Amino acid sequence: MDYSEIRSSFAKSKIGLVGLGMLACLIIASVVTITAIPADTYKQWNNPASWTEFPKSAQPGWVNWLAEKKIPEHKILDSPNTTLRQGETESIIVQRFGVDYTSDYFPGEFLLNFKSEYSGSPILQMSVIRPDGITLELMSSSLPYSEHRTDYFDKIFSTNDAIKKNLRLQSEHFSYPIQEHGAKEIIFAKTNKHETLKGKYEFVIEVSDVDTFDSKLVLGGKVFGLAGTDELRRDLAIGLLWGTPVALFIGIVVAFGSVVSGLVFGVYAGYKGGKTDESMMRFNDVIYALPALPFLIILSVTTSNSIFLMIGFLMIFGWVGVAKVSRSMALQIKTRQFVDAAKTMGQKDSKIIFRHIIPQIMPYALASIAISVPAAITTEAGLSFLGLGDPTYPTWGQILHDAKSHGAAARGLWWWIVPPGVMVAITGLAFVFIGNSLESTVNPKLRR
Repeated sequence: MDYSEIRSSFAKSKIGLVGLGMLACLIIASVVTITAIPADTYKQWNNPASWTEFPKSAQPGWVNWLAEKKIPEHKILDSPNTTLRQGETESIIVQRFGVDYTSDYFPGEFLLNFKSEYSGSPILQMSVIRPDGITLELMSSSLPYSEHRTDYFDKIFSTNDAIKKNLRLQSEHFSYPIQEHGAKEIIFAKTNKHETLKGKYEFVIEVSDVDTFDSKLVLGGKVFGLAGTDELRRDLAIGLLWGTPVALFIGIVVAFGSVVSGLVFGVYAGYKGGKTDESMMRFNDVIYALPALPFLIILSVTTSNSIFLMIGFLMIFGWVGVAKVSRSMALQIKTRQFVDAAKTMGQKDSKIIFRHIIPQIMPYALASIAISVPAAITTEAGLSFLGLGDPTYPTWGQILHDAKSHGAAARGLWWWIVPPGVMVAITGLAFVFIGNSLESTVNPKLRR
C-alpha cells in the first residue's frame, strides 16, 4: 500500500479528520503562545513577585455570562489619560483612570502602583468622580523629600488610614452612617442605600513638580481573564497556553525517539536472526519487564527532575513494544524476493535494512508515533502531579499538582482543576484519533 493510498483512505476517515483538526488547533495555539506571549511569563511562573497585581483564586471572567448577579471583575488599568497643567508657580501632571463599573457586588481593595522621578517634596493628590457627579477626595500627601533627583516607587492601598479618614470626613454626601464601612464600600455605594452604584467612575491623580510620573490602578475583583487565577495569583490562561507547546514537544519527541529506536532495533534483530536476534530480544524483555512508572519515580527522586532528563527516561521505556512488532514484521519481509535480490547483488546489510525493509514498515511506524504521543504526555502529567516534574515549566501536570497542594478540590476551585485535565484529554484524543485512523488504514486486517 503506497502513501497516496494511505492519504486517500485517511481523508475518508471522519475520526481521523477530527483528530487532525484538533491537532491543528493545538499547533495554532502553540504558535500563538510562542510568538505573542512574552517568554518571561513562563520563566516567572514560579516567581510570586511577578503576580502581585493579579487577584487570588479568581474565577474565569465568562462566569458572569451565567450568573444572575454580576461578580466584580478584576481590572488592571495601566493606560491613564495624562495631561500637564501649568500653574503660576508649579506644573501639575494629571492622570485620569476611567472605570465602567457594572457589578452587583462591591469590588475588592484597590491600589495605585506608581513610580516617579523628582527632587524636592512633590504633593500627590487622589480623588474619584462618581457616576452621580459627587467628587470624593481620597488623599493628599507629600512624597519623601529628596535634595537630589531620585527615582521613587510606592503603592497606595485603599486600606490606607488616610483614605479611610478622608472619606469619613465627607459623610455629608450619604444619608446613612458610613463609619463601619471600608473605603471601597463608600466609594462605590449609593448615597441613600448601602448598595453598589453602577456607572462610570473616574479616578484622578494629581502630582506637582515631578520630572516623570507613571502609575497603574488595580481595581480588585473576583473574576479575571479566560481561565481565572490560582491561589498564587497566577493567570491560569498563561499556564494552560504555555503547557500546550510543552506537552506537544514532550509527546512528539518521546514518541518519535521511541518509535525510531524501537523500529531500527527490532528490524535489525529480525533481519539478522540467530544468536543476534535471541540476545537482542532477551535484552528487550529485560527492559519490558521493568515497571516503568515506579522506575521513573525513583529516577526522578534520585537524579534530577529536569524535563529533558524525563524525556530521555520516557524514551528508554517507550521503544520495547515497537521493537517487538517491527521484529515480527522484519521476519516476514526479509523472506521476500526483493530482499533476496538485494543480497544477491551484494548490498550491505545496513543498506538492505534502511532502503528495503524499513520503508515497508514506515506506515505502521507513523501510526505508532501518533498512538505513542498520548502515553508520553499523560506520563509526564502524572509525574508532575506527584511533584516529580520540572517546576520551571508551566505544564498541565504541574498546574494540577499545585491545585492538589492547595486543596483546590475541597475548596471548590474547579477552574484550577478542570481546564488542565481537559487539555490533557483533548491532546491525547487528537493523537489517538489520528493513530487509530492510520492503523486501520495501513493494517489489511482492520481494513477488511
